[in-house]
Amino acid sequence: MTSLRAAALTDIGRVRQRNEDRYLLDLETGVFGVADGVGGLPGGADAAQRSVDEVAAALRDVAPGEAPDLTAITQQVNFNVHVLGLKLSPSMGIGSTLTFGQVSGGVLHIAHVGDSRCYGYRQGKIQQLTEDHSVENEAKVRRARGETVYYHEANRNALTRCIGQPSPPMVDLIDRQLEAGDRYLFCTDGVTRLVRDSELCDLIDRDATPDEILQEIVSLAVRRGGPDNATGVMVIIDSVS
Repeated sequence: MTSLRAAALTDIGRVRQRNEDRYLLDLETGVFGVADGVGGLPGGADAAQRSVDEVAAALRDVAPGEAPDLTAITQQVNFNVHVLGLKLSPSMGIGSTLTFGQVSGGVLHIAHVGDSRCYGYRQGKIQQLTEDHSVENEAKVRRARGETVYYHEANRNALTRCIGQPSPPMVDLIDRQLEAGDRYLFCTDGVTRLVRDSELCDLIDRDATPDEILQEIVSLAVRRGGPDNATGVMVIIDSVS
């Protein structure tokens, strides 16, 4: 049995006219995560909202003791968001990132598409558990394989995968064995582009509640200009048995 505490917080920031971030926090099913409507496309808020609603519903429907197929769930969410996009924006579609995890059997099972992130904190050190699905990161991977890849600097942060795309996205799966004292942060790029990993580590390390930690993280991103919506879900693992 895992004992944990969690909190979620979102802020519209200082520039955007609408908050297109959404979060997941369901203590009953042990599900936590974030979704961020893709900028430059219409219906970002609709895509993010549909994403978190679909994940929450799918995991509530899983029978007790049954291991959910997070890849299948995520790809079904993608299909449903794509269908919604055909109605709301036939010419362009809609899209969202989606990074979520479920605590089950002493393990955090993470599914990830896009450039929102999940960080793990353990014994004074922070680790980015997910990899951004961006043009820059994909180029790095392909170059490591010996390929010659070029991209325009203006497109370095453009997504290579998202929820709502026409074809099923490749879903990154990460399993993390839990330990007492672990802390996990799910957050959108409105946080990570403004707050360095070393700063996140210091803030997460504080002797504080999940709410207090998130308040510090999100308010720091907003104080630094808040060019985007900033959203986080903080999970503190108190015990694992």
